[in-house]
Order: sequence, then structure tokens, then C-alpha cells
Amino acid sequence: MGAGHGHRLHYHGHSVVHRAPAHLKLVALVGFMLLVVATPRQWFWVFAVHAAVLLTVVGLSRVPPTYLGKRMVVETPFVLFALLVPFIAEGQRVDVLGLSVSGPGLLAAWGLLVKGTLGVLASLTLAATTEPQDVLAGLRRLRMPDLFVQIMGFMLRYLDVVTAELARMTTAMRSRGLDPRSPRHWPVLARSLGSLFIRSYERGERVHLAMVARGYDGTLPSGGTGS
Repeated sequence: MGAGHGHRLHYHGHSVVHRAPAHLKLVALVGFMLLVVATPRQWFWVFAVHAAVLLTVVGLSRVPPTYLGKRMVVETPFVLFALLVPFIAEGQRVDVLGLSVSGPGLLAAWGLLVKGTLGVLASLTLAATTEPQDVLAGLRRLRMPDLFVQIMGFMLRYLDVVTAELARMTTAMRSRGLDPRSPRHWPVLARSLGSLFIRSYERGERVHLAMVARGYDGTLPSGGTGS
């Protein structure tokens, strides 16, 4: 069983979490994240409870931990920033492993790291157990604005198209001896990203004109953005 059943983040399965209604999972995710954000950083035991609840849901979903772990890499920028906070923040200094760091900064880094990790893991669990079209149907059932749901639907539909085009551009750069990861070649990468943005904008304009030509009046048939 792989992830390509509907979207690269989705893990095809038949667990109780997979079968749960999408709108209930969305409400649970938003409620969980609001609760995590509202928890004071000093309440360490409460974060342990949050983590236990989330790991229980992950276990019930039967999604392999390695599957979610690989996708947690999206959190890397926040982790790097959290690691820097104790060194750049002001306040009383404390010694940690022979290093002098800011006490308040250390607490702030802990809060940023634990809240970010719980939020990312919860979001990935939702994505792994819910098909994109089910998410859109859940948003409609929750009476989200139709225009918002349409925008999300087109984002999901064309995200793979844009990322595939970016991959082709990256391959073309490497075939010409450029390394996108090298700081020396970042100006070329920046120009490529700018070109990708313009192409994506123009594609959006063409899609909109095609929709208008076919009678689009601001609404789509049910499920029209999910396929």
C-alpha cells in the first residue's frame, strides 16, 4: 500500500481514522491545534498529554511512523530557528552542556519546537488519512465559503503540476552544471522561481478564461474541484 492513492501525502488504508468523517477530523484538528497553541510553555506535563493523545491517533490510523517521519522534514526551518533562539535572546544566562544560553530564550525555543512539532504531526496525520476530495467535501459540510473551497480545490489539483514543472527546471539546471543547493547558484534559482511564478499565474488566467467560456458563474458542481 502506498501513498499515491489520491495525493502524495495520503496513505491508503482502512483504519478507524481513515473511515472517520472528514468534517469531524477537520474540527478535531483545529480544536487540537488551538488547544496546543493556548497551552502555556511552562506546562510540560500538559504537552506530554497532548503528545500521548496524538500518538494514540497515529497508532489507530496504522500509518507507519517512518512514513510520517520522512514528511516531518518540512519542519526543519522552524527547528533551526528554535535552536538559535536561546543564543540570540536576552535575559538571564544559564549554562547548558557548557554553553551559555538565555533562560527565557531556552523556554521560548522549547515552546516553539513542541508546538510546531505537534501541529505538523497532527496536520500530516490528517493528510495521510483523508483524501483531498474528502477534505473539500468536509469543508463544504462545515459551511466554509464556497470561493475558499474552490481555491483550495484548484490548489490541490495543480500543486503536482507546478512541482513537476519545478522538478524539470531543476533537472535542466543540473544538466547545465548548476547546483540549486549551492549558494553560488542561488541567483539562478531565484530567477527560475520567478519564471515559475509567472508561468503559474498565466496558467491560472488561461484556466479561468476556459472556465468562463464554458459557463462558469462563480460556482462549481459538487466535487468539481476534487478530481
